[in-house]
Amino acid sequence: MNMTASPFELHALEKLREEELEEARAIHSVILPAKSLRAGAVMISHEFQPVASVGGDFPDYFELTDGSVGLHLGAVSGRGLPAALYAALAVGTWRGVHQTGTSPHDVLATLNRRLMIRGMPRRYTAIQDAVFNAHSPELQIASADMPGPFHLSASGCRSLKLCGIPPGLFAAANYQTLTLRLLAGDSALFSTDGISDAFGRKEEQFGNERLQETCDVQQFALPTQLLGRVFAAVGNFSRPREQQDDMAAALFTSLQLSDAGACAHKTM
Repeated sequence: MNMTASPFELHALEKLREEELEEARAIHSVILPAKSLRAGAVMISHEFQPVASVGGDFPDYFELTDGSVGLHLGAVSGRGLPAALYAALAVGTWRGVHQTGTSPHDVLATLNRRLMIRGMPRRYTAIQDAVFNAHSPELQIASADMPGPFHLSASGCRSLKLCGIPPGLFAAANYQTLTLRLLAGDSALFSTDGISDAFGRKEEQFGNERLQETCDVQQFALPTQLLGRVFAAVGNFSRPREQQDDMAAALFTSLQLSDAGACAHKTM
C-alpha cells in the first residue's frame, strides 16, 4: 500500500492547518482585554506576545458588582486551536465564578471542579487570580503553577511565594490566598512562565531572579512603560534565539491620589 501523500493532499493538509491557526487566533483575540482598565484608585494593564503558532496565555480583568476589581492570568497547556478553545472555556468559567465575589482560593477551587467536569483530556491551566478591595486597600492573590507574582514598592521588588496544582488536573486540589496591602504607587506584577522560561544564548533561562532584578531597576517607571521594558529585557536576553512560548504579563497598580482622581472609571 502506498502511504505517500500526493501534492494535492499535502496542500489540503497545509490549508487545513492554516485555517485552524487562523481560527485559534480569532478565538484568542476575543478573550484578550482590548484596553487597560482604570477603576477608582487602581489601574490594570497587560502585555501579550504570542509565538507564531497560537498558544493559550490569557490575561483578563474587570470590575465586579461589589465595586472590587478582579484580575486573572492563565496559561493553558498546548497550542493551536485546542489550546485556544480550552482558554476560552477557562476564561468563561472564571468570569462566571468571579462574579460572585468569591475569595481567590475559592475561585481556583471552584474553577478546578468545573474544569474537571467540563474540561478536555490532558488539558490544564496554570493560573493566578487576584481581587482588589478598594476600601481596605488589599489585594488578595491565589496562584497555581505560575511564577511570582512580584510586589513592587518604594522598597524594591520582592517575589511573593505561592503554590498550587493547576486547575483541571486533580479533583482534590487545594489553594491558598495571600493578602497584600498596596500603598499608593505600589504595583503587583503577574507573568506567565513564557517569560521566566525564555532561553538565552548560553542555554540559560531568563528566570525569576532576572525578572525580579528587571523590576527592581524599573520600579519607578510608569505602569505603561514597565511591561514594555520587561518584555524588551527578555528579548535582549534571548536574542538571537526565536521565542519558544507565549509571553503574557499583567500589572496591577495602586495609583497616587492625584492620578486616581483624574482617571476614575475610565479605560485607556
